[in-house]
Amino acid sequence: MRLMVIGHLNGQIAQAGKIALQRGAKVIHCEDTVEAIGALLNGRGADLVMVDVKQKIAKFVQDLEDARIHLPVIACGVDNDARAAVKAIQAGAKEYVPLPPDADMIAAILEAVSDDNSAMIADDPAMKPIVNLADKIAPSEATVMITGESGTGKEVMSAYIHNKSKRKDAAFIAVNCAAIPENLLESELFGHEKGAFTGATARRIGKFEEAHKGTLLLDEISEMHPLLQAKLLRAIQEKEITRIGSNAAVKVDVRIIATSNRNLEQSVQKGEFREDLYFRLNVVNIPLPALRERPSDIPKLAQFFADKYADANGVDRKKLSPAAIEKAKMHSWRGNIRELENTMHRAILMSMQDEIEPEALLIQNSQFNQGAGTAATPNQAPSATDVGSAQNAPTAPAETAPTAAQPLNNPQAVEGLVGRTIADVERDMIIDTLEHCLGNRTHAANILGISIRTLRNKLNQYKDQGHDIPAS
Repeated sequence: MRLMVIGHLNGQIAQAGKIALQRGAKVIHCEDTVEAIGALLNGRGADLVMVDVKQKIAKFVQDLEDARIHLPVIACGVDNDARAAVKAIQAGAKEYVPLPPDADMIAAILEAVSDDNSAMIADDPAMKPIVNLADKIAPSEATVMITGESGTGKEVMSAYIHNKSKRKDAAFIAVNCAAIPENLLESELFGHEKGAFTGATARRIGKFEEAHKGTLLLDEISEMHPLLQAKLLRAIQEKEITRIGSNAAVKVDVRIIATSNRNLEQSVQKGEFREDLYFRLNVVNIPLPALRERPSDIPKLAQFFADKYADANGVDRKKLSPAAIEKAKMHSWRGNIRELENTMHRAILMSMQDEIEPEALLIQNSQFNQGAGTAATPNQAPSATDVGSAQNAPTAPAETAPTAAQPLNNPQAVEGLVGRTIADVERDMIIDTLEHCLGNRTHAANILGISIRTLRNKLNQYKDQGHDIPAS
């Protein structure tokens, strides 16, 4: 655990850093948010930030977003400063911790962040050989390719392998290749020098250097542009990188884990992905099954997420009722674990009884509601034809689209589309789906049957047109 503490050393927040240090965290101290941003850009990574409420938290959160640095921010202040606490939360802080610090509270925060990064529930028989394989190869230096549908827990498995490896005490750095625009991904990976391009106002250390001696996760690597694939291949082969705007090579010692929700062999055959890079990455392949193929894990995962979001929203924890468990097990979960997580987030907020009732699980197209004839069969996945059609037509999200066995429940909804342009219908469908996914762009793209790059381009277009876009 790497903790960054922002505030004056003579203040009470310094005591929080000392407590974290005693609990085994690696603590980095910065006097103010400007110094903190500089440290993060120069490779002094962190897993969690604790910042004094007297600092400019709103600007700090915005600077993190502008620099594409994703970290939970915890605000700290004297316990009677309620106004400052509210202001900090509104500015983007995830939590507020009163000062002077309580040792047990600091320990709980560190444990919560650590659990979020490494918790894995995998007791179903379908997962046993997968976990055994991960345990076997984790101590090695082999490059790993983790494949599976979107939302199956590929990043969690990556963190699991890192925590079981010889590099567990070093950094685990994740880069979502699909979420970062093509023109910025090279800088994100390899870094840049000041003045290397327009907007490069300061030197930046890339993720390869930040992950030195540790593990670098390249999430959704199938979305990477072919030109950048060549540079990535060289970095892996030569174990060195060159920052943009520099001629000096920098040696890096990094273990690579890559993930993809696509069939990379087909991408290689189509010329969309380099064959030599594919073989370099696919030394060990770990295929994760879809959630519908590991049904006995569904109740445990559902309860885990229910407890997580009860704590996050300050409400009492609740057990799932037997009927709710049955409803969850009968659903096909096209969005896999991510869809289940979003469903349980809503459920803990919607539940009105002592136990989470089935009505609080707002899921559709379930056997529980529709009968056995409408459920997806095991291993069901959208075909290439289905995905292509979804990219070119404003159909309903795949998860809720009516089938031959499920007649349209509201024919008037179709009549309501008459007179509207296809572009307007498509826009509303995309934005509504994103809201349904609580701003999770990867999940929304999966439901819509489009690539996350296409989704991002659409959202940028809608934002430029003045439409409100759900925050991620």
